[in-house]
Amino acid sequence: MATRKTFTRITDASDDTLGGRLSMARDSIGLSLADAANRVGVKRDTLLAWESDRSEPRPSKLVSLAGILGVSPMWLMTGLGSGPLQESSDVPIEGLRMQLQRLTDAHLECGRLIGEISSQIDRYEERQRAEAVGDGDFDFGEHRIAVPGNA
Repeated sequence: MATRKTFTRITDASDDTLGGRLSMARDSIGLSLADAANRVGVKRDTLLAWESDRSEPRPSKLVSLAGILGVSPMWLMTGLGSGPLQESSDVPIEGLRMQLQRLTDAHLECGRLIGEISSQIDRYEERQRAEAVGDGDFDFGEHRIAVPGNA
């Protein structure tokens, strides 16, 4: 009677592909898809296609990604070699720094938008005052003087 040996696979199937390893490494440092794509110089959809195994990066982009993600190119390609650090104290701080930068950028953008809207309101009010003055009355700040014969 032949005995059958059963081998249980311990690895996660999603990490068995280049795309799975890309996604795992990116997630391990808290880098968003858009931020990672921006850093490597490709569109978000391109990086998404790589992570979904619908296409593969060129070697130069693969090396660039490895540097950005803190893993070896060999690990990205094969799963062997230096992969992401799971318990490193540097991983959370990098994610926090990135979140802080995104919040700072959003804060600056809000300030810019507030200034832009405030300027638009000022221009609108100035235009309204100019139109009111254009009806024949004279506007001296808070005091308007009506010219006889103008309604």
